[in-house]
Amino acid sequence: MFTGIIEEIGIVSAIQKEEGNIHFAIESQLSAALKIDQSVAHNGCCLTVVELNEGKHTVTAIHETLAKTNLSDWKVGSKINLERCMSLNGRLDGHIVQGHVDGLARCVSIIDEAGSWRYRFEYDADFVTVEKGSITVNGASLTVVDSEEGAFSVCIIPYTYEHTNFHSLKVGDEVNLEFDIIGKYVARLLQR
Repeated sequence: MFTGIIEEIGIVSAIQKEEGNIHFAIESQLSAALKIDQSVAHNGCCLTVVELNEGKHTVTAIHETLAKTNLSDWKVGSKINLERCMSLNGRLDGHIVQGHVDGLARCVSIIDEAGSWRYRFEYDADFVTVEKGSITVNGASLTVVDSEEGAFSVCIIPYTYEHTNFHSLKVGDEVNLEFDIIGKYVARLLQR
């Protein structure tokens, strides 16, 4: 479980393909504090640390993960939002995030609002967003500002802009989405 509060930005330092899997080496200040077998959210996707080496950690993405996330777009030098799993004795500053990506969205506009930024995303999924509800974009817990079928907007404050990979996001880029867990259960109940 995660909170969607990004701890660090990592940089993809190496990519190694092995059959249908891809191993990503991530360089970050957080890497030194990690352990083998630990779950870490990478752009909101929960991955297991499989190797540690001099300020870097390695994770492996299988076909299922690559097909449903933006990991297959990563290149050496890509900036990745990182968050370690939630501690049960800590505060839940964001919202409940599982690290299970529900789908992808495409950034369709970025508007500079004189001190903050409004990002608009379009997605093709069976989920809905709710104004003032929670959404996870590349692992960051955010509040939905505008919502309509297949699209939503979020506003980013300067701190979030600087301390996540939002500052490197461009129109046309794909992001990982995880919809609010409570909303998903409510929607499922209503479908029955």
